[in-house]
Amino acid sequence: MARMHARKRGKSSSTKIFHAQKPDWVDMESDEVEELIVKLAKQNMTSAQIGLILRDQHGVPDVKLVTGKKLTKILADNGLASDIPEDLMFLLRKAVRMHEHMKANNKDLHNKRQLHLTEAKIRRLVRYYVRVNKLPVDWKYTYQKAKLLAE
Repeated sequence: MARMHARKRGKSSSTKIFHAQKPDWVDMESDEVEELIVKLAKQNMTSAQIGLILRDQHGVPDVKLVTGKKLTKILADNGLASDIPEDLMFLLRKAVRMHEHMKANNKDLHNKRQLHLTEAKIRRLVRYYVRVNKLPVDWKYTYQKAKLLAE
Protein backbone atom coordinates (compact mmCIF):
# COMPACT_ATOMS: atom_id res chain seq x y z
CA MET A 1 0.00 0.00 0.00
CA ALA A 2 1.27 3.46 -0.83
CA ARG A 3 2.04 6.11 1.73
CA MET A 4 -0.63 8.68 2.45
CA HIS A 5 1.25 11.96 2.01
CA ALA A 6 4.26 10.96 -0.06
CA ARG A 7 4.71 9.74 -3.60
CA LYS A 8 6.65 6.68 -2.49
CA ARG A 9 5.63 3.12 -1.91
CA GLY A 10 5.42 1.82 1.61
CA LYS A 11 6.77 -1.39 3.04
CA SER A 12 5.03 -4.59 2.12
CA SER A 13 2.22 -5.34 4.50
CA SER A 14 2.84 -8.00 7.08
CA THR A 15 0.03 -9.86 8.75
CA LYS A 16 -0.29 -11.14 12.27
CA ILE A 17 0.01 -14.90 12.66
CA PHE A 18 -3.40 -16.49 13.12
CA HIS A 19 -4.02 -18.25 16.43
CA ALA A 20 -7.40 -19.67 17.40
CA GLN A 21 -6.62 -20.21 21.08
CA LYS A 22 -4.23 -18.88 23.68
CA PRO A 23 -0.72 -20.34 23.75
CA ASP A 24 0.05 -23.08 26.26
CA TRP A 25 2.76 -21.02 27.97
CA VAL A 26 0.34 -18.26 29.08
CA ASP A 27 -0.20 -18.77 32.82
CA MET A 28 -2.89 -16.15 33.44
CA GLU A 29 -6.61 -16.87 33.25
CA SER A 30 -9.27 -14.67 31.69
CA ASP A 31 -10.52 -13.08 34.92
CA GLU A 32 -6.96 -12.34 36.10
CA VAL A 33 -6.19 -10.51 32.87
CA GLU A 34 -9.41 -8.49 33.08
CA GLU A 35 -8.69 -7.50 36.70
CA LEU A 36 -5.18 -6.41 35.73
CA ILE A 37 -6.51 -4.37 32.79
CA VAL A 38 -9.01 -2.59 35.04
CA LYS A 39 -6.33 -1.93 37.67
CA LEU A 40 -3.94 -0.45 35.10
CA ALA A 41 -6.69 1.63 33.49
CA LYS A 42 -7.53 3.15 36.88
CA GLN A 43 -3.89 4.30 37.04
CA ASN A 44 -4.61 6.47 33.94
CA MET A 45 -2.74 4.28 31.47
CA THR A 46 -3.72 4.20 27.82
CA SER A 47 -4.77 0.98 26.14
CA ALA A 48 -1.44 0.87 24.27
CA GLN A 49 0.50 1.12 27.55
CA ILE A 50 -1.69 -1.58 29.10
CA GLY A 51 -1.05 -3.88 26.14
CA LEU A 52 2.71 -3.36 26.40
CA ILE A 53 2.72 -4.08 30.13
CA LEU A 54 0.67 -7.23 29.61
CA ARG A 55 3.02 -8.39 26.87
CA ASP A 56 6.36 -7.48 28.45
CA GLN A 57 5.79 -8.05 32.17
CA HIS A 58 3.04 -10.68 32.31
CA GLY A 59 3.61 -12.71 29.13
CA VAL A 60 0.18 -12.17 27.57
CA PRO A 61 0.77 -11.91 23.80
CA ASP A 62 -2.83 -11.13 22.86
CA VAL A 63 -5.66 -10.11 25.20
CA LYS A 64 -8.33 -11.35 22.81
CA LEU A 65 -6.90 -14.87 22.75
CA VAL A 66 -6.92 -15.08 26.56
CA THR A 67 -10.20 -13.32 27.37
CA GLY A 68 -12.22 -13.60 24.18
CA LYS A 69 -12.71 -9.80 24.16
CA LYS A 70 -10.60 -6.94 22.92
CA LEU A 71 -8.88 -4.69 25.43
CA THR A 72 -11.02 -1.69 24.50
CA LYS A 73 -14.18 -3.78 24.95
CA ILE A 74 -13.07 -4.77 28.45
CA LEU A 75 -12.45 -1.11 29.28
CA ALA A 76 -15.85 -0.13 27.90
CA ASP A 77 -17.62 -2.86 29.88
CA ASN A 78 -16.07 -1.51 33.08
CA GLY A 79 -16.84 2.12 32.25
CA LEU A 80 -13.18 3.07 31.81
CA ALA A 81 -13.12 3.77 28.08
CA SER A 82 -12.39 7.35 27.03
CA ASP A 83 -14.89 9.46 25.12
CA ILE A 84 -12.42 10.14 22.31
CA PRO A 85 -10.53 7.23 20.69
CA GLU A 86 -6.86 6.99 21.54
CA ASP A 87 -5.48 7.44 18.03
CA LEU A 88 -7.53 10.60 17.52
CA MET A 89 -6.36 11.98 20.87
CA PHE A 90 -2.71 11.48 19.93
CA LEU A 91 -3.25 13.33 16.65
CA LEU A 92 -5.01 16.18 18.48
CA ARG A 93 -2.05 16.51 20.87
CA LYS A 94 0.34 16.55 17.92
CA ALA A 95 -1.66 19.29 16.19
CA VAL A 96 -1.70 21.41 19.36
CA ARG A 97 2.09 21.09 19.69
CA MET A 98 2.50 22.11 16.04
CA HIS A 99 0.22 25.13 16.51
CA GLU A 100 2.28 26.24 19.51
CA HIS A 101 5.44 25.82 17.46
CA MET A 102 3.95 27.86 14.61
CA LYS A 103 3.15 30.73 16.98
CA ALA A 104 6.82 31.02 17.90
CA ASN A 105 8.20 30.15 14.43
CA ASN A 106 5.78 31.52 11.87
CA LYS A 107 8.18 31.07 8.94
CA ASP A 108 8.70 27.36 9.45
CA LEU A 109 7.16 26.19 6.19
CA HIS A 110 7.95 22.51 6.70
CA ASN A 111 6.05 22.49 9.98
CA LYS A 112 3.20 24.42 8.37
CA ARG A 113 2.80 21.73 5.72
CA GLN A 114 3.03 18.97 8.31
CA LEU A 115 0.35 20.74 10.36
CA HIS A 116 -1.96 20.80 7.33
CA LEU A 117 -1.36 17.10 6.72
CA THR A 118 -1.99 16.25 10.39
CA GLU A 119 -5.21 18.25 10.43
CA ALA A 120 -6.31 16.43 7.28
CA LYS A 121 -5.69 13.11 9.04
CA ILE A 122 -7.72 14.33 12.00
CA ARG A 123 -10.66 15.35 9.82
CA ARG A 124 -10.56 12.04 7.96
CA LEU A 125 -10.46 10.08 11.22
CA VAL A 126 -13.32 12.17 12.66
CA ARG A 127 -15.44 11.36 9.61
CA TYR A 128 -14.79 7.67 10.20
CA TYR A 129 -15.58 7.80 13.93
CA VAL A 130 -18.79 9.75 13.26
CA ARG A 131 -19.78 7.14 10.69
CA VAL A 132 -19.25 4.24 13.13
CA ASN A 133 -20.98 6.17 15.98
CA LYS A 134 -17.94 6.54 18.24
CA LEU A 135 -18.25 10.35 18.08
CA PRO A 136 -21.38 12.52 17.98
CA VAL A 137 -22.62 13.60 14.56
CA ASP A 138 -21.95 17.29 15.24
CA TRP A 139 -18.32 16.77 16.39
CA LYS A 140 -15.95 19.05 14.44
CA TYR A 141 -12.23 19.62 14.76
CA THR A 142 -11.08 23.07 15.80
CA TYR A 143 -7.79 24.12 17.34
CA GLN A 144 -9.54 25.50 20.43
CA LYS A 145 -11.40 22.22 21.03
CA ALA A 146 -8.22 20.23 20.46
CA LYS A 147 -6.32 22.42 22.92
CA LEU A 148 -8.97 21.84 25.60
CA LEU A 149 -9.08 18.08 25.00
CA ALA A 150 -5.32 17.59 24.79
CA GLU A 151 -4.63 19.08 28.22
